[in-house]
Amino acid sequence: MPRGKRRAPEIGDNMDSQSKRARTSYTNIPTQQGSRRHIRAEDGFSQKRCLTWFQEYTTPDEPETLGPDGMEKFCEDVGVEPENIVMLVLAYKMGATQMGFFSQREWLKGLTELECDSAAKMVVKLDYLRSILNDPNSFKSIYRYAYDFAKDSDQRSMDIMTAKAMLQLLLGKHWPLYPQFAQFLEQSKYKVINKDQWCNILEFSRTICNDLSNYDIDGAWPVMLDEFVEWQRLQRSLTIASSSSS
Repeated sequence: MPRGKRRAPEIGDNMDSQSKRARTSYTNIPTQQGSRRHIRAEDGFSQKRCLTWFQEYTTPDEPETLGPDGMEKFCEDVGVEPENIVMLVLAYKMGATQMGFFSQREWLKGLTELECDSAAKMVVKLDYLRSILNDPNSFKSIYRYAYDFAKDSDQRSMDIMTAKAMLQLLLGKHWPLYPQFAQFLEQSKYKVINKDQWCNILEFSRTICNDLSNYDIDGAWPVMLDEFVEWQRLQRSLTIASSSSS
């Protein structure tokens, strides 16, 4: 997921090699007392150990909040980039409310369910978290969750740059028309995307043919998608005309 904004004063998925490094490099997890014990992926879950692990990523000023710096260290420890979609799935499992931050309550909720209290155990769970995206209903829930999670909490709509980044993360590999849609947004008048538009983009990507032949201009689609279809059809007409004249 895109990196979170820092408080004032305040998914690519090619991580196989990094995950392997994490399996070998992060099985010895330091405790608060500075000692080290070997935590195996098959050890039983311990809420106390889970809290101790959380505290490795927090600061004395905000002991119950894992912020952007802690998030980067956490991602390094488990061998994924912060922008990896698996981090969005993890945030969803935690019920996290702000991108780039995990509260202690969110951390315990998600990791108790996942039975993770160490980096070693989280590495083992990464493939499971990715597999959740393969279920259409779960994907839809995560997609809808991503809207409120990624937008600024004091704004009703998501700014267009954040929306494009999240759409690339969620649909970029699965929707053949995403490159054209991103290009349409780039040249359009839209500065924000509201939640109705956001939800309908997913439905559009799932139900409308790539040649747009089954798109009903009189259907209940947002105006944004009417405009995209009109723009895309014009682009194709211009391409055909250009090919014919050459």
